[in-house]
Amino acid sequence: MKKKVIVTAIALIIVIVAVFSIATRHTSQKSETLTSGTLTIGLEGTYAPFSYRQNGKLTGFEVELSTKIAKKLGLKPKYVQTKWDSLIAGLGAKRYDVVFNNVGITPERQKNYRFSSPYIYAKTVLIKPSAATDLRTLADIKGKKMAQSTTSNFGALAKKSGAEIVAVPGITEAMNMVTTGRADGTLNDMGAYQVWKKANPSAKTTAIDLSKESPAAPAGALINKNNKTLQGKINQALADLRADGTLKSLSIKYFNTDLTVK
Repeated sequence: MKKKVIVTAIALIIVIVAVFSIATRHTSQKSETLTSGTLTIGLEGTYAPFSYRQNGKLTGFEVELSTKIAKKLGLKPKYVQTKWDSLIAGLGAKRYDVVFNNVGITPERQKNYRFSSPYIYAKTVLIKPSAATDLRTLADIKGKKMAQSTTSNFGALAKKSGAEIVAVPGITEAMNMVTTGRADGTLNDMGAYQVWKKANPSAKTTAIDLSKESPAAPAGALINKNNKTLQGKINQALADLRADGTLKSLSIKYFNTDLTVK
């Protein structure tokens, strides 16, 4: 009888341990992503070549990159499109797990969020009407109307340089302001401008490389401050994709050059 009781007790302990183990794994998963088995990704979806729609399908450098990262994490990618000015706030409100949107790594953002290791270095250009001979350097934008997303690195740089900021949600709207004379120019990413120019070949605009005045800035995936585990896993996935040449290959595919190294 005693032996039977002991066996029963051992079996009960095994069941309790198994249930606890499953519950612990479930809790761990829940703490890493909002939905178990899914990596919810915030992005603009209108910022070519980083993320945009082609024939109705979401594509782009960061779409492919985040899809590959999700696969390495054993998760299904789910995309949430949001305008830039509310994109970071959406992460804080837990609308998604991570933001892949050419987000510059800055000390101010690092106070409230985590970043992955850099996966691209954005090159700043001054975009202006070709006839505007008075805009040649960063110093020349002082007092000029610059169409910028107010919360972007480019917007912060324009404001710091003394420009009058004309708020826009993204590069499409910024270029519309410039080409219609409602803004003197805009600061943006070289790759994004090249894609826009290819789609608008007759537009009389010019982009001036500001690399000497504004060195290429690192960008990474933006993650909530309390999600150190997800940060570590994304960093490992990025390291693997860099090591096997995938990261460089994606950059060349979308930018015609390797922007993954400084």
